[in-house]
Amino acid sequence: MRRTVFTRDHEDFRESVKGFVDRHLLPRYDDFVRDRLVARDVWLEAGRQGLLGLEVPEEFGGGGAGDYRFNAVLGEELSKVSAGMASCFGVHADVVAPYLVDLGTDEQKKRWLPAFCAGDLVTGIGMTEPSGGSDLAALKSTAVRDGSDWVLNGSKTFITNGSSADLVVVAARTDPDRGAKGITLFAVESDMKGFERGRKLDKVGQHESDTAELFFDDVRVPAENVIGEVDRGFVHMMQRLPQERIGAAVSNTAHARQILDETLDYTKQRKAFGKSIGSFQYNKFTLAELVTKIDVTQAFVDQGVEAHARGELTPIDAAKAKYWSADVQNEVLDACVQLHGGYGYMTEYRVARAWMDARVTRIWAGSNEIMKELIGRDLGL
Repeated sequence: MRRTVFTRDHEDFRESVKGFVDRHLLPRYDDFVRDRLVARDVWLEAGRQGLLGLEVPEEFGGGGAGDYRFNAVLGEELSKVSAGMASCFGVHADVVAPYLVDLGTDEQKKRWLPAFCAGDLVTGIGMTEPSGGSDLAALKSTAVRDGSDWVLNGSKTFITNGSSADLVVVAARTDPDRGAKGITLFAVESDMKGFERGRKLDKVGQHESDTAELFFDDVRVPAENVIGEVDRGFVHMMQRLPQERIGAAVSNTAHARQILDETLDYTKQRKAFGKSIGSFQYNKFTLAELVTKIDVTQAFVDQGVEAHARGELTPIDAAKAKYWSADVQNEVLDACVQLHGGYGYMTEYRVARAWMDARVTRIWAGSNEIMKELIGRDLGL
């Protein structure tokens, strides 16, 4: 079915992203996996190509696109390389950007956004803590006023771009008695005394995605580094989670479709018992089901992208897109491994790496169980 979500401008931009991928990501992908991060010169090249500041106004060095569909194109093309590549760049350009653009003061925007768009300033977001994942209201990291500054203590884990980020948006409790109404967001810069990075985490997949623990020991954060309003950090996060979740759905679907397309080609070429394995009825029916599920998922995700571009995407529809696409992605990739047989279990094959990479999508950006809980509440249950 022909997709109608994108215009000629979006497809022209897609060609630009493909050029960046072909020249700067694919030839060095194995190096990124080995080093457990994307090299800084690649970030700088992404900045030169105008890929990092799509949502940032032109006056601060961005593209000022004003159209979320460009973000979706970027997410799709990076996901075709790997889920980890989409994660690294997506956290910076798609997740952190709205916090700085929507909530930042003019002084903050002038200070950070030009470097953000250029790739000189790589960012991450610190929500998840060792003691809890999806329960953002139960944060244990604290920030206490001391004169005009705040003193930050605590830790975060599973932070994408954690070991290389120059600036991290950190959620901390500023009022211990108000629950979700006592959380504030802070921009913590890498050279602040007391800010330490832990080890790069040894994940099952997405090895090219730099993921680390972060520690804050009496980090003195100036008042001018508060993002948004004091004690309204939880609200700020809830307002921006739909974009993170529709972005995850875009990536999940594109990632699964790419590997499914490659698997379809494989089943046409691989022979068993004198014929292509794709021609056996069971495999043929399996592939027919997988292609249909991806197409149906794509249609819903595209509707979500269009709604978000209009400013109409609801948190519930974002939750539906996130959980459904993650489930379908994992189902598709598991079947693709099976269709590859023993080779599908070898990490030298893209299908095996994609299978490992995808497992976390049912956990991050709010676990699928939390997504279902939100949907159920919306049903009045």
